[in-house]
Amino acid sequence: MILFLMRHANAGTVRENPVLDAKRGLVKEGKEQCMLMARVLSALKAPIDVIVSSPLKRALQTAQLVGTELGYEAKVEISQALGMNGNHADFQRLLDKYADREGILVVGHNPTMFQFLGHLITGNGGAAIRMRKASIARVDMNHHPPRLQLLIDPRTARAIYASVTKSTRK
Repeated sequence: MILFLMRHANAGTVRENPVLDAKRGLVKEGKEQCMLMARVLSALKAPIDVIVSSPLKRALQTAQLVGTELGYEAKVEISQALGMNGNHADFQRLLDKYADREGILVVGHNPTMFQFLGHLITGNGGAAIRMRKASIARVDMNHHPPRLQLLIDPRTARAIYASVTKSTRK
C-alpha cells in the first residue's frame, strides 16, 4: 500500500474555544492549497482508492476538495484516529482496515500527522518531521520499515510549478 498523509490546509486563526475551533473552515488560501496539492497528487499519478479524514471541518474540507479535484467519486470516510486526540494504536488499526488497498489518503492535523509519520518510518517515533499546512507525505508501506518517498508542501510545489512553466527561450 502507498500511504499519503496530508495535513489540513490553511484554516486561519486558531480559536480558543475548542467547540468553535472544531468548526473552523478553510480560508481562501487553504482552498487554493487544496487545488495545488491535488494537482501534485495527480501529476504523481497517486493511486488513491480511499480518502479518510479527521472529523474536524478543516480536515474534512481539505479531503473533500482534494478528492473532488482528483475525480474521487466515493464518500470521504471519517475516522477519530485522525482527530486532534488520535493515537498511534488507533491510527495503526485504521491502516490495518485498508491494508488491501493500493493507495490511501489520510487527512489530519499536527502534531498527530508528523508523529504518525515519524513513528512509521523509524518504528519508534524518533523522527522530527515538519509538516506545514497542506503538506503531503508519500510512504511506501510495502517495505519494513515503511519508506518515506516524498514530503512536499505548497511552497515547494508552487516553486517547482513556477520554474517548469517559465520558458527558457528569449
